Amino acid sequence: TMLRACLIGLGGMGRGHFDNYVRAMKENKGVELVGICDINPEKFKNQKVEFNIKGVVADSADMSAFHQYTSAEEMMKTEKPDFVTIAIPTYLHADMAIMCMKEGAHVLCEKPMSLTVEDCRRMIEASKETGKLLMIGQVLRFWGEYEAAKEIIDSGILGAPLSGYFWRGGTSPAYDPANWYFNREMSGGCLFDQHVHDVDMVQYLYGMPRALTSVGRRYFKGCGQDCVSTNYIYDGDFAINAQDDWNLKGVDFTMTFRINMEGGSMFMDHNGFHVYDIEGKDITPDYDKESAYYKEMLYFADLIVTGKPNLKNPPEDSLRSIMMAAAEQKSADNHGALIIL
Repeated sequence: TMLRACLIGLGGMGRGHFDNYVRAMKENKGVELVGICDINPEKFKNQKVEFNIKGVVADSADMSAFHQYTSAEEMMKTEKPDFVTIAIPTYLHADMAIMCMKEGAHVLCEKPMSLTVEDCRRMIEASKETGKLLMIGQVLRFWGEYEAAKEIIDSGILGAPLSGYFWRGGTSPAYDPANWYFNREMSGGCLFDQHVHDVDMVQYLYGMPRALTSVGRRYFKGCGQDCVSTNYIYDGDFAINAQDDWNLKGVDFTMTFRINMEGGSMFMDHNGFHVYDIEGKDITPDYDKESAYYKEMLYFADLIVTGKPNLKNPPEDSLRSIMMAAAEQKSADNHGALIIL
C-alpha cells in the first residue's frame, strides 16, 4: 500500500521530517510525500536550514517536486492525503490536528501535544469521533538508548528502580521577542518545548507520579520557564529528577540520563550508552542506532496500514505528559509548591 502524506510546517523540525520523507521514498517504504505547506513561501526555496539546536544543519533539498501550499485547508481538500505530519508552533497544534482529522487524514503531530490539558482532550476526542489515528512526536520513545532503558526496566533484569536523573539543554536560539519560542502563550517556554521530552520519558519508564515539585526561572522577558528542575514523587520513594536549561553559554545541546536500579545502573552521557551490573561489569546490550525520527514516522505509517493498536506511543500518554508539564508550570509559578496529580 502506498500512503500519500502531506507535511505542514517547514521550520527546523519540519525540515527534519521533510528529509525523512525523501529518504523513505528513496528506500521504497510505502510512503509518498505529495504536498508541503508553510505560510512563508520562502521556505520552499532550496536552502540549508539550521535547526534550533546549535550546529545541526539540514542539507539543502529540492522542494519543487512537491505540490506547495500556503494554506493547510486548501492542501487537505486538494491532496486528500492518508496522513499528515504537523510541525508548526505549539499553540496551533490542536486546531490544526483536529481540522486534518476531520478532513480524513491520520495525524502525526510534533510535540508538545499542546499547552493545555483541555486542548489535548479535544484532540483525542476528534481522533475518536473521526476514527483517525493521532500520534504525538514524543521521539525519545523511538530513541535506541531510551528504548533499551525501557526494555531493561520492564524486564526486571536489574530489579526495582532506586533513582533516576534526566538532563537536556544547551545554548538557546538567539533571543528575539518576536520569535514564538520566547512567548509563554505560544511555546510554553523551555518547560513545554524541550523539557517535555524528559517529562514524557519519566512517565514512560515509571508511570504517572503521585505528586511533583518544580522550580524554574525565566531568563527571557515574556517567556515561560527557561530552566526547570523537577522532582517526581512516587510510592516507594525512589528519587527521580529531570532538569533542563536552554540558555547555557558555550555548550552545544546535550541530553543525558543516569538510572540506578537494585541490580545495576544505566548511563547515557559523553561516553555513550552503558549498562553495568551490580559488580560494575559492563553488560550493555546491542541497541538500535537508526534515526528515531525516521523510526517514528515508519511506525506511524505501519499503524495506518496494519490497523495494529498503538501500544508504544498512544496520544493518551502524551496527554498525561502535558498534565505533568502543566503541574510543573503551576508548581514553578508557586515557588516549588507540591502539586498532587
